[in-house]
Amino acid sequence: MSFDRMWADLAPVGRDADSGGYHRYTWAGADTDARAWFTGEAAARGLDVRTDRNGNLWAWWGAPGPGAVATGSHLDSVPDGGAFDGPLGVASALAAVDELRARGVRPARPLVLAVFVEEEGGRFGVPCLGSRLTAGEISPERARGLTDADGVTWAEAMEGAGHDPDLMGPDPDTLALLDVFVELHVEQGRALEDTVHPVGVASAIWPHGRWRMDFTGRADHAGTTRLADRNDPMLPFAHTVLAARALAEEHDARATVARSVIVPNGTNAIPSLVNAWLDARADSEDTLMAVVEGVRARAEAAAREHGVGVAMTAESLTPLVSFTHGLRDRLAAVVGTRAPDARGPVLPTGRPPSPEGASRGGGFPPSTATGVPILPTGAGHDAGVLAAHVPTAMLYVRNPTGVSHSPQEWARPDDCHAGVLALADVLQDLLARPVGEAAS
Repeated sequence: MSFDRMWADLAPVGRDADSGGYHRYTWAGADTDARAWFTGEAAARGLDVRTDRNGNLWAWWGAPGPGAVATGSHLDSVPDGGAFDGPLGVASALAAVDELRARGVRPARPLVLAVFVEEEGGRFGVPCLGSRLTAGEISPERARGLTDADGVTWAEAMEGAGHDPDLMGPDPDTLALLDVFVELHVEQGRALEDTVHPVGVASAIWPHGRWRMDFTGRADHAGTTRLADRNDPMLPFAHTVLAARALAEEHDARATVARSVIVPNGTNAIPSLVNAWLDARADSEDTLMAVVEGVRARAEAAAREHGVGVAMTAESLTPLVSFTHGLRDRLAAVVGTRAPDARGPVLPTGRPPSPEGASRGGGFPPSTATGVPILPTGAGHDAGVLAAHVPTAMLYVRNPTGVSHSPQEWARPDDCHAGVLALADVLQDLLARPVGEAAS
């Protein structure tokens, strides 16, 4: 299968020799190399590759036009991320084109493969930035002013990569060409490992967001300043990290503080400032805000106790995304024709499903009549952004460990092949349907 050769070619791009993790940051070296890899693979297939005003790549099979069936994902990574999150969907889309051609499929309407920029927010902090810009869900002014850890703005980085940041902004003309969008992604959890199914279908994406927290204290000497005289921002910061964990457990949600910047970051100096970021996710917007406001309240209380200032601001917030039901069920039916067994496990009636990641601790996803698992998720995706504008669905490829955003992220080669065949089946089915009826 062509997937194997492409996967071997892409695998070294941006991989750290020591950890095995990936560092592909938007508009930087490894990400640029990965984009060049995609452009070359698409061109070798005779696809028409175009870069839109926001830096997203679109590779067209057939003349660009309305009624297009779209698929794809992203190539950037989180710091020291895994190989599969994003690139699996891109390589699978290219391999699906090969599979369709081998079947003799000649689409009567366009098929387009998309690669979105800055999906992870690994360099500039806002996830799904390329799709958000295209959908008009973030202003180009704000995006241009975003900075990376070195103070380089998005506008400067984009211009350095040969693109005009003044052209950025909503792109309703491109969205209007899409009749349907399907994203294939590695499962971020291990629900499918507890079934016979290598491929599942997404049902919804939990509400989620990122909040910046700034704890402002007073720098001082670590050896001469009495404890009672300190305004140490590390103390309320530490309280807040523990509070986030406790509130997540209390609400059966997710809350993580995994990034911080300490100023001046000296061993023998009390910090003057701690910048930290909260990532929070829950099965409903009410629960999400209960967690976030709880974290805010506890951070403010701890800051007062230690004579420290605190400010908490939202950097991104995505509401609940429920994928188009008709399209979701159609994908499940198509994927089910290849399912090895129609006896997928079903949750007991009345028990709400957990996101895939929760299944690491037990429980199964619900299944359709075909047995194909339908998985909700706590992870964000470009598909979740596009869902408000285009009928959208997702396929998940089995992840035996459930680990993601880590060098240990993995999927078996046979399951990757099954994902390519499932995506090809789905695309073939959608291309054969009349325009406007893909989601029915």
